[in-house]
Amino acid sequence: MADGSDTNLIAGPTATAQASSGLVAGLRAFAAGHGGAKAVIEYVGKRGARIVLVGGDGEWADQFADGTDVARQACVKAGVEVENEWERELMDQMRPSNDLWRSMGRRSLAR
Repeated sequence: MADGSDTNLIAGPTATAQASSGLVAGLRAFAAGHGGAKAVIEYVGKRGARIVLVGGDGEWADQFADGTDVARQACVKAGVEVENEWERELMDQMRPSNDLWRSMGRRSLAR
């Protein structure tokens, strides 16, 4: 696929070198603080890839990587399971914070 979602979980040495220790540490820290985590990797063009993490407790966060291959390798190193797409069960697990709801309301009212 054009977004790189068809790449193997075990990427080549380039992806391994690019999966920075800071990215891996951030993924591990989120998973440890939220009862485990699952990730969905989204291709975002020239910027690279967005890793959306959903914790076991429903909290979520995101991180950015240089590409989908780097994102997948970072998740493998951090021990975070990667979902291939947004499944209903994963979306139902997400619990947006009150701050997020407020910010979304301000954005729609400002338009």
